[in-house]
Parts: sequence; structure tokens; C-alpha cells
Amino acid sequence: MSFNGKFELQSHENFEPFMKALGLSDELIEKGKDIKSISEIVQNGKKFKVTVTTGSKVLTNEFTIGEEAELETPTGEKHKAVVQMEGDNKLVTNLNKIKSVTEIKGDLVTNTMTLGDISYTRISKRI
Repeated sequence: MSFNGKFELQSHENFEPFMKALGLSDELIEKGKDIKSISEIVQNGKKFKVTVTTGSKVLTNEFTIGEEAELETPTGEKHKAVVQMEGDNKLVTNLNKIKSVTEIKGDLVTNTMTLGDISYTRISKRI
């Protein structure tokens, strides 16, 4: 299944507790909780480029399945990680202390990030 496309955030769960656990200030959390975001995924075989635009902040990660890459977290930190594909519709990586699972089903992309016992889920729809 191809991940290619643009997706708009439809809903998210546990944003505030997850961002607090990451160490973001209450002011930044308050600013970010209602901002819509657009994700663009470009897939070329095993190579991916994921760009997430939230307000004026743009986060871009490029990686090849199974190869180490430097990836940026939501807080702006960069860590080396390997992204694996499970089946043909799920990307999984461990980024420092965060486990990230991104799954595409039809026109929906679900991204779940877990830090300790707190999971933050983002659901986006193809636009």
C-alpha cells in the first residue's frame, strides 16, 4: 500500500499529557493543542520523506526503510533511528524514548507515539 499523499489532522488524543512528558512548557502546549496540521508523505520504494506543517512550524524527516537515519522529534531534538515496515501499511520506529507507529488504512493515517505509559494518537485524513 502506498503512503503517498497529503493528510489533514482530524483528531488527536492525549496531546497535553504527552507533550508535558516530553518537557514542553504549558504555554507551548496551549498554543499547539488546537492548531491544525498537514502531513505530506512522499514514498519512492523504500525511501520516504515526511513533512508535517503545524502552524508556522515545519518538521521534515527523510529515511529509507531498514537504514539508520537522523530523525527529528516533535520537540526539535534529533536522534538516530531505524524505521521498519510491518506488512505493507505500517511504519514503526523507536526514537530515543518514543515508540512511533504510523499506520495507513484507506484514506486515514493513524500515528501513535508512546512515551512510558502515555500514548498520543493523531488521526489524519487524506485531502
